[in-house]
Amino acid sequence: MEVLQEPSLKAPAVEVVPVPPHLDSVDGAADGEKREENQHDASSPEGDEPDDDDQLSLYEDMLDGMADQENWEGDPADVCTVEESIAFRKRLRLVGEDQFISETLEARTVSARKLCTAFGIKPPPLFDGQPDHKYYPLLGLGITRELRKRMKLPQYNTIDDAVDLLRKSKRIIVLTGAGISTSLGIPDFRSKDTGLYSQLQHLGLSDPQEVFDISLFWEDPSIFYSVAKDILPSTRKFSPTHAFIKLLQDKGKLLTNFTQNIDNLESHAGILPEKLIQCHGSFATATCVECEYQVKGEEIFNDIKAGRTPRCDRCIRTLRQYKPFGIKRKRSTNGLGPSKKKRQTFEDSTDDEDYDVPIAGVMKPDITFFGEDLPANFHNRLVQHDKDLVDLVLVIGTSLKVAPVSEVSGFLPPDTPQIYISREPCQHIDFDIDMLGECDTIVTELCRRLDWDFQHDMIKKDSIDVQRHEEYDSRYSFKVQSA
Repeated sequence: MEVLQEPSLKAPAVEVVPVPPHLDSVDGAADGEKREENQHDASSPEGDEPDDDDQLSLYEDMLDGMADQENWEGDPADVCTVEESIAFRKRLRLVGEDQFISETLEARTVSARKLCTAFGIKPPPLFDGQPDHKYYPLLGLGITRELRKRMKLPQYNTIDDAVDLLRKSKRIIVLTGAGISTSLGIPDFRSKDTGLYSQLQHLGLSDPQEVFDISLFWEDPSIFYSVAKDILPSTRKFSPTHAFIKLLQDKGKLLTNFTQNIDNLESHAGILPEKLIQCHGSFATATCVECEYQVKGEEIFNDIKAGRTPRCDRCIRTLRQYKPFGIKRKRSTNGLGPSKKKRQTFEDSTDDEDYDVPIAGVMKPDITFFGEDLPANFHNRLVQHDKDLVDLVLVIGTSLKVAPVSEVSGFLPPDTPQIYISREPCQHIDFDIDMLGECDTIVTELCRRLDWDFQHDMIKKDSIDVQRHEEYDSRYSFKVQSA
């Protein structure tokens, strides 16, 4: 899979592709005027042509905004029901793209706007009132995404199936995200009201995710450090879900834990280094952006907790040793990037000239920002080792919105069963069994059914109610029953 060979976190989970050619001939779009109009981005109804980054950002926003279709509201003429969505998706796979377009858009049995919702894309309000052909790029994206999905394995549907898989499997990949740490008070990123991104509006960024963009860090690291204290691991305590992964390791069942978390709690839980891939790095270490001096992460924690930008101690010592006398200075900006960072100079000059301040380099936690390469061991472990060995995949506490980690599920052999555990369903990947609720609650119930000795001081002794969703054969909700 080419996406997995793209080292950057900027790699989209699904490439933005041209509109399928069939869509270019529907509703009279074959005439020159309409085709030229369709070549403009759907985000610009008036014809303003955006650059590639704007277009990609818009489509990523569409995908990030995909909600559980059970909760979508709107005119039935514009929104597919869950049953209709399932039927359209099955039909697409059964007859192929050409015949599907012929039976739907060309036959005028359904609008492109409504068909978008069948593939998990809810058009934003800026599309309201636009002609139907404006929705073709989104529909093309949805169809392409659907055809690239792994197919659900029909033989796995029940909780008993999940328990049986856990009991029999010996080489389990566990892919984890922020949801396994939220019970410790560490916020996730995308929850609507409690996630970190929802709390960053005050920064005035066009997109809250920019706080983790490497280009913004180079420009002004203080923006990142103004919020870093909110995601800084304040304890070595780990959650029951971390303990569950450790239990899999103790039973000889854990192949690899691929974690997107940067809190390093997997290590505190006892996951062995040879079993752990920290896909997005961690706060365990920090490195100077100037001299590449690396320290333990704890050494910069006091600065982070105080909202200060930590500086390199080695750079400071060097500057104190070699600082010349009589140098004139000017106030330095926070910028570090190539366009803003200036070389230090100790040449004296006249009062009318500008001078740079010789300052110590900024310490950057060894976490992977958007736009940075993932650690090489992510790709190497997955492609050269795990792919041919894995016999079960557990995806826990992640919405799988960040590439290339989001591509792992589709990269693995299609006959490998996959189980999803999180608060909300993942709309863009078909897992074999979905278990929805608090991760700690779900793994506790699984261990109870497995009759495994599962110990953790946060485990609640209350009974757990498990209910199947009516619309799905393999989706379940787990809730603690209050005494």
